[in-house]
Amino acid sequence: MNIDRKKYFFATLLFLFLSFPFLNGASFNSAFALSDKVNPVGTNLIVEIAKKQNPAVVFVTSKTKFQPTKGTPPQYRGPFGQFGPFGGPGPFPPSPAPGNGSGTGFLIDKEGHILTNNHVVENADVIKITLENDKEFEAKLIGSDSKTDIALLKIVKQPGDNTDFPHLTLGNSEKVEVGEWVVAIGNPFGLDHTVTAGVVSAKARNIGAGPYDEFIQTDASINPGNSGGPLLNMDGEVIGINTAIFSKTGGNVGIGFTIPINMASDILDELKNDGRVTRGWLGVLIQKITPGLVETFKLSDAHGALVNDVVPNGPAAKGGLKRGDVIVKFNGKKIVSVGSLPKQVAAVEPGNSVKVEIVRDGYKKLLDVTIDKMKEKKQA
Repeated sequence: MNIDRKKYFFATLLFLFLSFPFLNGASFNSAFALSDKVNPVGTNLIVEIAKKQNPAVVFVTSKTKFQPTKGTPPQYRGPFGQFGPFGGPGPFPPSPAPGNGSGTGFLIDKEGHILTNNHVVENADVIKITLENDKEFEAKLIGSDSKTDIALLKIVKQPGDNTDFPHLTLGNSEKVEVGEWVVAIGNPFGLDHTVTAGVVSAKARNIGAGPYDEFIQTDASINPGNSGGPLLNMDGEVIGINTAIFSKTGGNVGIGFTIPINMASDILDELKNDGRVTRGWLGVLIQKITPGLVETFKLSDAHGALVNDVVPNGPAAKGGLKRGDVIVKFNGKKIVSVGSLPKQVAAVEPGNSVKVEIVRDGYKKLLDVTIDKMKEKKQA
């Protein structure tokens, strides 16, 4: 009996010794190889991020003079940029107060420039900004881009006002990893400065929202009113602009979409200086390379973009591209997917000549193409 008690005593000590790392908060993360930036038991970085970054997140309200339309009523876009089941109509009803809108934005410099979604302030006659301390300011639209759903605002200061506004640091969305922790701050359903947390669920999502879809997907809870708010990494840097959700109910189901902040950074100077974005235009209609087409067009793999048609007298036609060509490289960069080509073309300044590598009849060929300016569609 004494021997059994000794065995029990030493077994208990051994169990406690082996369990200690898991009972200790500081070692818990090490045991499971979690990032040293996230410690749910010890220092709470999410609390620190909320305290530090909340003052730079603003509540955006917009008003548009109501003008009755003739003929067919306009198609209302649901709040929060709801795209429904990946391109279908959203489940949200039209806004109960046509002409009024609200969302979120965030300050990016001490002068008062604010990034938000274009759909939050589109066609607005009056834009108001409310800070965390409830101070209100009017803002003016500096520039917007409907294709990426990005808008740049600036707070209108009164004469003699030398206020330096708190602001966020823009990070690098190219370095974002699937599974890393993120924090969203916004005004869902008008509940100002709501903080939620989650992880990056996926990258480069195409939801049919526009020609340059490359959304970061997150399960951090975002809802109508979060539009234009920041998605932050564990360093407190902005890695995206919260823009859309996938939901059949109108509420959060853990699938939200964020515009990569690099997309906004790339057009920021143009929005500041010109108020709009000028993009390059190639003049082709393209389609995805399927496994069946790989053999048909004598390709080594399924990478590239198949030219389905060429616009007459467009840049591609003048440069020698033909229907049936497969574009495998553009301006020195490999075309990994068909969706990457429009983004690369748009980034080229009109008037510049680029090298376009194609596969034609099984042979590679290099063409020189002078990119033209993309024409914006006129508003009705």
